[in-house]
Amino acid sequence: MRLVTTAFLACLLAACTTPPPPAPPVDPARYAAIVAAPDRAAADRRNDERRKPVETLAFVGVQPGMVVADISAGRGYTSELLARAVGPSGKVYAQRLPPPANAPTPPPPTSTGPAPMPTLAQRTANPALAGVLVPVVRPFDDPVPAEAHGRLDLVTLMFNYHDFGHMGVDRTRLNRAVFEALKPGGSYVIADHSGRPGTGISESGTLHRVEEAFVVREVEAAGFRLERRGDFLRNPNDPRDRETPEPAMPKDEFVLRFVKP
Repeated sequence: MRLVTTAFLACLLAACTTPPPPAPPVDPARYAAIVAAPDRAAADRRNDERRKPVETLAFVGVQPGMVVADISAGRGYTSELLARAVGPSGKVYAQRLPPPANAPTPPPPTSTGPAPMPTLAQRTANPALAGVLVPVVRPFDDPVPAEAHGRLDLVTLMFNYHDFGHMGVDRTRLNRAVFEALKPGGSYVIADHSGRPGTGISESGTLHRVEEAFVVREVEAAGFRLERRGDFLRNPNDPRDRETPEPAMPKDEFVLRFVKP
């Protein structure tokens, strides 16, 4: 009887420590087709020149059927790309704060000049994204709806971690909430504008930058493991001492992929 019990416990322990199956291979051609979809907005295509969405989707590794949360989704540029990538069998929760009570009404588009980027509401009205792209209004330090807890394969936070410094967001609580919402083996991807060594998040409200090493320390403190760094938005010539580099050039930007063990 003791041998049977010991064997059972050994099998149970092995099952608990078995790593998750490897992720499906990344297919850049599929991501290129998503970006080239003819029904994407012209404003998004202009933004593509800076954001490099094919490289971003490949780095993130988003796959059909995944359940994803996009934190601080804004107007939904990244959220829409993720929704197209997960397809009808997946889901993307696009989180944002409620608008301020005294927020001004945006002016109507003019007949001159380029059309503005679509709003998140306009994106969800696209029949191709119906039931996949789900707007959620929640605080930044508790961004994931209860229905998604423990179900998420991926969380993204694109170019807004620095803002949480001057906004006073409890980042410790945020990162822990993301950790709890992800499945084991799930990914947390953060991209942001690079700050200089030693500046931490102190220049978040002025230069709108954050030190990469500072982000790594905070996120790893929540239990994550840094798995990979993306260099496709790097610019080593950016002095990182202004919000907009001088002379004019692309900002140096980092992309980090963390994993929940």
